[in-house]
Amino acid sequence: MQRMSLVCSLVAAAMLVPSVGAMAANSDPDWPCMQRKVPQLSLGQVWNGPDLPPAAKDWSQDLSVSALVEEVAARRLPIADAQKKIRDFAASLPAEQLAPKMAMLVQGMFDRMDAERSHVVSGISRYAHKQLEMAAELRKEASDVDALRAKPDADQDEVERRTDQLNFATRIFNERAQSLTYVCDVPTIIEQRLYQLSKTVSEMLAAAK
Repeated sequence: MQRMSLVCSLVAAAMLVPSVGAMAANSDPDWPCMQRKVPQLSLGQVWNGPDLPPAAKDWSQDLSVSALVEEVAARRLPIADAQKKIRDFAASLPAEQLAPKMAMLVQGMFDRMDAERSHVVSGISRYAHKQLEMAAELRKEASDVDALRAKPDADQDEVERRTDQLNFATRIFNERAQSLTYVCDVPTIIEQRLYQLSKTVSEMLAAAK
């Protein structure tokens, strides 16, 4: 009985994880993170430089800019190295190309990294929804095993087998919940990186005046 109570306690504790996050986010009921859900960023959140010209949207057609966007957007590249690449690129440009190329770079980084961030946000919601489904299944199985154990003629081997399975499934659920806490930080990490890179561009443009 003590073993079964432990399983039920684990399941009950696990049930609280998504609901607390959803309350904190105060929006999507499937959103499990303490951070507020923001599906998409606006350029103004990460860029405090001059307005970008319409031509900046053509950044993907500029091979040098699009290649740099892919390099600096990659989170595996340390932020200091990414900032250096931006400075080196700016230093290589003729004076008349600095502003238009930097505008393209900002637009490209925003488009690329906001899309990546939105993809992560959508993935978190799907993952959390799956957790809610797993939670319901665990709750039902715990109730079924309790009912089986209460029967006078219960097959103890069957009870033990079902209890072991429930223990294992609960452990997997809790490991997934723990992983989710790390994934919840990713949208913020991407946003902060985008802001830092955009700030580097802004500083380069200000220094060139």
